[in-house]
Amino acid sequence: MGKVKAKDVSGLKPKKKCCRKKTRCFKCPVVICRMKKLEAAGIHGKELKKGLKAARAA
Repeated sequence: MGKVKAKDVSGLKPKKKCCRKKTRCFKCPVVICRMKKLEAAGIHGKELKKGLKAARAA
């Protein structure tokens, strides 16, 4: 999938089912949902990158 920017993750179409691996992929429904919540809270820039890292690690 290549390099994905943190601000673009919430706009991706999620996969049908979560893979539940240790490091979740960008198209995982859990990651996309968490990124939408962060953007709705008004977070952007470096904080959004940190949020993406935390969302994928969960």
